[in-house]
Amino acid sequence: MMHDYLDEEISQEHEKELKTHLQSCEACKTHFHELKKTVALVQSTSHIQAPDNFTQNVMAKLPKEKKKAGMNRWFNRHPLLAAAAVFFILMSGSLMTNWNGGDELSFTQSDQVVVEGNTVVVPEGETVQGDLIVRNGDLRIEGTVEGNVTVVNGQQFMAGAGGVTGEIEEVDQAFEWLWYSIKSAAKELGSFTSNDDE
Repeated sequence: MMHDYLDEEISQEHEKELKTHLQSCEACKTHFHELKKTVALVQSTSHIQAPDNFTQNVMAKLPKEKKKAGMNRWFNRHPLLAAAAVFFILMSGSLMTNWNGGDELSFTQSDQVVVEGNTVVVPEGETVQGDLIVRNGDLRIEGTVEGNVTVVNGQQFMAGAGGVTGEIEEVDQAFEWLWYSIKSAAKELGSFTSNDDE
């Protein structure tokens, strides 16, 4: 009934009953006076307003956001762009690593080839079964290659009697190397999936 009284929503009958009780009960009397003081305090402060620039001042005094938090928020808001950026960085790094992987001569190992300085030679009368890849060197074919031939950072020469049953590719630029790598991966994936179907 105390709250109804303070809210001015109490009936006359209950008001008389409350006043009678408060005269005989010291604990309720003390509690009622505390409630009245609280209501008076709230009513006295209702006209107080914060300064016009209060929000701006508080925001200005807050500590600055760390860069890491800002970056994390950006990545959370743009996950597709973040994934594309990471993919691009990894592919670029992989491309540069493979392209600049060293200037040493490397080639597909085969007992039918001979190395003369910086040139891989398929001698006359010899047949290389499968693809032949030469990197950072030249290739001279006097015999036969039954497969594709790829020369990366070098030149390919055919002697009059030499022959290749597959494709011949010369790769001498980074983007050509990337395209060659993608095509090779697709061929391997295609042969992998066709083996799974069997």
